[in-house]
Amino acid sequence: MWDNKRFHTLNYELKKNFGEKVYKVSLDGGFTCPNRDGTLAYKGCIFCSDKGSGEFAGDRRKSIGDQIEDQLKLIEKKFPKGKVIAYFQSFTNTYAPIEKLRKIYSEALSHPRVVGLAIATRPDCLQNEVLDLLEELGREYPIWIELGLQTVNEKTSQLINRGYSLEQFTISAENLRKRKIPFVTHLILGLPGESKTDILKSVRFVNKSKSWGIKLHLMHVIKDTALHEYYKKKSFPLMGKQIYIELVVEILEILDPKMTVHRITGDGTRDTLIGPLWSLDKRSILNGVDKLLKEKNSYQGKFYKEN
Repeated sequence: MWDNKRFHTLNYELKKNFGEKVYKVSLDGGFTCPNRDGTLAYKGCIFCSDKGSGEFAGDRRKSIGDQIEDQLKLIEKKFPKGKVIAYFQSFTNTYAPIEKLRKIYSEALSHPRVVGLAIATRPDCLQNEVLDLLEELGREYPIWIELGLQTVNEKTSQLINRGYSLEQFTISAENLRKRKIPFVTHLILGLPGESKTDILKSVRFVNKSKSWGIKLHLMHVIKDTALHEYYKKKSFPLMGKQIYIELVVEILEILDPKMTVHRITGDGTRDTLIGPLWSLDKRSILNGVDKLLKEKNSYQGKFYKEN
């Protein structure tokens, strides 16, 4: 259906738009976050590491150009040439003076292999001057924004110290749509105390928001995060592998078929992951989802209902 896949992958979407495979290279723009610098809080979201969820990003001590080169070296054997998207991943990548944003985005776009930007940020860090810049750059290059919603459950959002309301997400999503700036919504599956009903409610909200893309993350516990401390105290159950695969398939079945699926599981590094350890075998999770979709003769959007 989508290049022999049963769901609408980012790989399919990029190949369709560029006529070839396009990789993403993860960068650290040297940002912080209002949830860490004292504006809202100091410790950030409870699942966030001291790398700002950028465990696989470049070295912030280096220039953007040097980080891109470093990342290209890591994929050199399987991708020696070709186009890449520069992904500003660590912390909140619109949380800086507009002059800095223009400088680092332009530096990334000036690299001969970079054809577009992906920018991870928060809905409360998308002021009009930031949107003006993104809209300007978007006239010439493909650009998308990534927003960490994680859940629509307000009780859970307080537990994870998200630091902004669902209303703020809705306002920012509308502002992005008005300016035709695509955005990707992140959800975490398996947050403490959340049921499958809660998770599917979040997915239906993402459908309604008309998000261009979605990222599904398994909730995994990373060493030395606030979530790690909470886990040691509460010892809440972590999701099992087969349950997770079945949940992802159920989510895909109700997901808008036009929506691009950027990710169906999260990443953790072997030396910092507390659990679930089965998540380190990412390939088996991806294969498990493909296998179950085939066994059920199912696909993205099979049970989708227009809002």
